[in-house]
Amino acid sequence: MSAQSGMNINSSSTLNTAATGKQPYLVLIVEDDRLTRLQLRAMMEKEGYRVAEANDGDEGIAEYIRLRPDIVLLDALMPTIDGFNCCTRLRKLPQGDRIPVLIITALEDSDSVDRAFAAGATDFITKPIHWAVLRQRVRRLLDASRATAELQQQNDRLRLMGNITQQIRQSLDLKEILQTTVAQVREFLQTDRVVIYRFLSDWSGSIEVESVDERYRPILGSKITDPCFNEKYINLYKQGRIKATTDVNNAGLSRCHLDLLTSFQVRANLVVPILQIEAIEDDLYNAANAQRKSIKYEQGSELHSSSPTPNSSKLWGLLVAHHCSSTRQWNELEIDCLSSLANQAAIAIQQSELYQQVQRLNSNLERQVQERTAQLQQALKFEAMLKRITDKVRDSLDESQILQTAVQELAIGLEVGYCGTALYNLEEATSTICQEYRTSLPSHHNYAVQMAAFTEIYSNLLQGQYLQFCQLDSKLTNPIPSHVAALACPIFDNQGVLGNLWLLHHQEYLFNELEIRLVQQVANQCAIAIRQARLYQATLVQVKELEKVNQLKDDFLSTVSHELRTPISNMKMAIEMLEDIIIQTNNSFGNSTAENPDNSQSIIYLEMLNDECEREINLINDLLQLQQVNAGLYPLERIDIELQHWIPYVMEPFEQRTKNQQQIFQVEISKELPILYSDSFSLERIITELVNNACKYTPPGEKITVAVREVAGMIQISVSNSGVEIPESELPRVFDQFYRIPSNDRWKHGGTGLGLALVQKLITYLGGSIQVESKSGNTCFLVELPIT
Repeated sequence: MSAQSGMNINSSSTLNTAATGKQPYLVLIVEDDRLTRLQLRAMMEKEGYRVAEANDGDEGIAEYIRLRPDIVLLDALMPTIDGFNCCTRLRKLPQGDRIPVLIITALEDSDSVDRAFAAGATDFITKPIHWAVLRQRVRRLLDASRATAELQQQNDRLRLMGNITQQIRQSLDLKEILQTTVAQVREFLQTDRVVIYRFLSDWSGSIEVESVDERYRPILGSKITDPCFNEKYINLYKQGRIKATTDVNNAGLSRCHLDLLTSFQVRANLVVPILQIEAIEDDLYNAANAQRKSIKYEQGSELHSSSPTPNSSKLWGLLVAHHCSSTRQWNELEIDCLSSLANQAAIAIQQSELYQQVQRLNSNLERQVQERTAQLQQALKFEAMLKRITDKVRDSLDESQILQTAVQELAIGLEVGYCGTALYNLEEATSTICQEYRTSLPSHHNYAVQMAAFTEIYSNLLQGQYLQFCQLDSKLTNPIPSHVAALACPIFDNQGVLGNLWLLHHQEYLFNELEIRLVQQVANQCAIAIRQARLYQATLVQVKELEKVNQLKDDFLSTVSHELRTPISNMKMAIEMLEDIIIQTNNSFGNSTAENPDNSQSIIYLEMLNDECEREINLINDLLQLQQVNAGLYPLERIDIELQHWIPYVMEPFEQRTKNQQQIFQVEISKELPILYSDSFSLERIITELVNNACKYTPPGEKITVAVREVAGMIQISVSNSGVEIPESELPRVFDQFYRIPSNDRWKHGGTGLGLALVQKLITYLGGSIQVESKSGNTCFLVELPIT
């Protein structure tokens, strides 16, 4: 690879980044012309992007595999492998279908454009390059790609968590669970190796399970002893810390630790501890929930802090992701996902160990087994209740219904006398009870509480902590009645506290850990559902705004089309006058066109002007007519139409045209047709547009048929042609505005791409419908219109 085409990333600018606080987007430029490549690099770096270069298709593919860029700028015409073939090969690489590819071409013909999109290009731009357009298209493609990738990653994470959680519940084979976990994690992270490392009593350890790319050396079963690692990191991992390293060579690691990672071919890694809670290891449900932490991430090479873990926690091992091919910036979603999976792995490990302990129990432990069975049954009951509540709140986008469902299900399931929920107004520091379910206690619906009056309660809730207390005097924490046991749990997520859940029971009652954790999980589900509901409402507002923007666009097109009609009409008139002048000049001097070459050349240019002017007039008329139909302002003059005589008259111009193009033209009209009461101008436009399209795309020797009949009280007009077929994938788009069917226009008739869109609108305007069918080498457009 030449010096110019090598990887050279400028990271000093931070104008455009993949996300706040993250590295700038990486742009790969594949261009064989050095000057163009330098200009593109300068433009991209000026916009704050990192840039990599390649001077031909082979190098471009190699650089893509090595760097995994965020977007590829690809020259269409290159030696060896052109841009179209290079794009096709890129799309077949891992993740290649998710990276936007912008083809830069000097070719402006429709075949080149079709070929670019057929090769998998996301967009294209022609040379000479309009730099402002390039800048905007790159930014738009990167933003769209990032949004799609983030949404896909979130969906993948949910699916991954669901699969692993389901397997944990269905299997007690620890090896199988952990092996599936590392395999699915590696696929989700798209990284080179994922392992689970287990500590021994002396803090050495071994690789228990591994999923690794075939390009890298397996390390399954490796025994590892690293004194540097033990001294620096063991205590931090016991506290639940997470370590995300972007580049091991620039992370300030000790030499022995760096040598160990280098021997494993590691360039970047993400390490999450697998912690077990020893104090409650006999309770599967509590073990599953005790490790839920509020993680705070910070990219870099240092260990990242999380909320403190209990002193009784046991560091079982590590869940580790290795990126070997290059450095890597780990994002929050990936870190959070790996942390959650470490918790699930801890649950699976503990579940398996507990099962093994139960297997070793003898008859002397029967009583303990019975007690534990009762606890597990309660846990399963609560799990079923949690699933039922989760399904109900997730199925709703109504905030009030979400909260009412939660309080009702909790009150009935836990058999409490009162369950209510309040939403916070943090600006006014108030908490207002919005939903409640009660059996005997008085209602406090819409009661607003000033948080400052009860700082001992709300100081904990605002920090995301639950509290349980016994209320003896209603004057202290009104509106809570006296002589009750109260449990308050915050409704919060990583964006903040939204409100709380209140449960009231009789004075002597003490909510146990399972009940508290159930309430916390319900509160978490409510937080997710509320965020979704609010996001949905915000989306509705955005949709309305987009509708307004679309209307402004339509108004703009209509206005511009009106404004263009006058100058175009003047141009048409001037062309006709110029033609008359040339003819008069020839007649006055007695010259013929053959005798005067200058006049012959002038007439040719005049005809070109006339044709182009006619095209512009047709485009403007199509736009105006389409806007009028869309706005419901298109005038209709309905008259009685005798189709037996009217159809042949309309079809007469096409007889000579099809004959010239060696096509077979046939008109079939039923003998007995009723009088059609409709707008003749619109109907003529509909039929001529359909027949005109058939003439464009029908090969010589094939047939075009126009058939008119009455069926079930409707007039059916079909226009069909043989020898041509529209791909099934293109059929839903044939009526889109500015859409052109990707087939060869044999006769080079051209078109605006508005014809079929206008046909559909006019038919709908007349109260009819149109359908298209294309198969077995035949295409048919079927129009149905009401008789009156």
